[in-house]
Amino acid sequence: MFALFLISIRRFPSMALTALTRSPDGDTPIGIRRVLVMLAFLPLFALVQGIHWIGFLLDDVLFRGWRRVQVREPLFVLGVPRSGTTKLHEVLAKDDQYTTFSTWECLFAPSVSQRVFWRGLGRIDARVGAPLRRLLRLAERRVFGALDDVHAMSLDTPEEDYFALMPVMSCFILVLAFPRSPHLWRMGSFDRDMPAPERERLLDFYADALRRHLYVHGPDKRLLSKNAAFASLANGLADTFPDARFLVCLRDPMETVPSQLSSIRSGLAFFGVPPDSAPIREHFVDQLAFYYDNLHQLAEHHAPDRTVTKTLPQLKADLAGSVQDAYRRLGLPLAPDFAAALNRATAPARAYRSGHKYDLAQFGLEPAAIERRFAGAYMQRPAMAFDTDDLTSSGVRDDTSPVVPAVQQTAAAEGCS
Repeated sequence: MFALFLISIRRFPSMALTALTRSPDGDTPIGIRRVLVMLAFLPLFALVQGIHWIGFLLDDVLFRGWRRVQVREPLFVLGVPRSGTTKLHEVLAKDDQYTTFSTWECLFAPSVSQRVFWRGLGRIDARVGAPLRRLLRLAERRVFGALDDVHAMSLDTPEEDYFALMPVMSCFILVLAFPRSPHLWRMGSFDRDMPAPERERLLDFYADALRRHLYVHGPDKRLLSKNAAFASLANGLADTFPDARFLVCLRDPMETVPSQLSSIRSGLAFFGVPPDSAPIREHFVDQLAFYYDNLHQLAEHHAPDRTVTKTLPQLKADLAGSVQDAYRRLGLPLAPDFAAALNRATAPARAYRSGHKYDLAQFGLEPAAIERRFAGAYMQRPAMAFDTDDLTSSGVRDDTSPVVPAVQQTAAAEGCS
C-alpha cells in the first residue's frame, strides 16, 4: 500500500498541472471555466484523499484485525454500462447473505476508522433530534437529484465500490475531470494495458478495501460488489478471487454506446470538458468495445464455470426468473425471504420507463459504424440481439436482422439500468 501511496502523490501533481494548463481533449483550448472549476476541485479532492490515507494509517494502529479477514466467495455484478447492473445490484442487496458498499461508505469512509467515526457521530446526532441527518438529506437531494434519470443514488443506497480506488487515483470516473490522464484510460482497459506490477498492486489495494468492509459489517458475510467500470478488470478479479462468482449484464452496443455517451455529458460539462469532443467520444467507444471483449473472455475462457451472463431484455422481462436461474447455475443459496423480494421487484422492473433520452445521431455516430466496431460482440453474443419483444417497438430490431438502427432511441429498454 505504501508503494501506491508514493505513486499517487507523484501522479496527482502531474494530473493537476495538466488539467490547469492543457487542452482537456487535445483539440479544444482550455477555457477559463475549466480552470476555475479545477482550482476549486483540486484542493478539496486532495484534502478528502488525504483524510482517507490518515484513516488507513489509523486502521493499522487501532483496528489491525481487518488484515486477517478473508473475502470468501464474493459475487461480482459486472457488465457494460447502462445494462441493468444498478437495478440488479439494488435487488441483490436485499439478500441477507450479502453485504455491499453504500454511497456514504464509498465516498466518505473507505477506512474502518472513518466508519467508526461517522457511525459514532450519527448516534450522537440521533440523540439530539437528528439535525445533521436532516441537513444531509436536504443536501443529497440537491447534489444527487439531477442524476435520477441517469443513475439514481442517495447516501444510503448500494453503490459501486470502484470509488474505493479514489485514494490511489485509479477510480475511472476521474477521467471526467482528468481526460488527459493515460493512467485513467489504462484503467478502462486494465486487463490488457495496465503494467503487471501496478496491476497487482491495485488489485491488492481493492482486496484490502473489501476486507475493511467485511471487518465492519461481519467477516461471515458474503461480499456483493457491483461495478460496470470493472468490466475492464474482470479477468484480474477472477485471478485475485479464485472462488468468486460473476453475474454479467449485457446490452446491445447500438444502445449502450449512445446511452453511455449521454450519461457522461453533464459530468464532462461540469469540469469544462467539451461534452461533444470527438477524441473523448472515440476513447469511450474504444473502451466499451474492450468491455465486451473482456467480459466474453471471462465468461467463455477464463472463468466459465463461475460466470452467468444476462441481457437487459432478460432482466427487464423476468427479473425474478433471471436471478433465480443465475443463483442455481452459480450454486448460490436462495432464501425464501429473498425469493419473495425478487417476485415483488419483477413487476416494477418490467413497467419502469426511464426519462433518459439519447440517439446515435446526436454524437455523430452511424449505426453501420457501431456494427463494424462491435462486430465481435454481435458474433460472440448473438442471443443478445434480442431475446424478448421488449425492444421491437423502439425500432431497434426486426426478426430478420440482428441489428436495425434506431432513429430515435429512448430509454424504454432501460428498465433495469
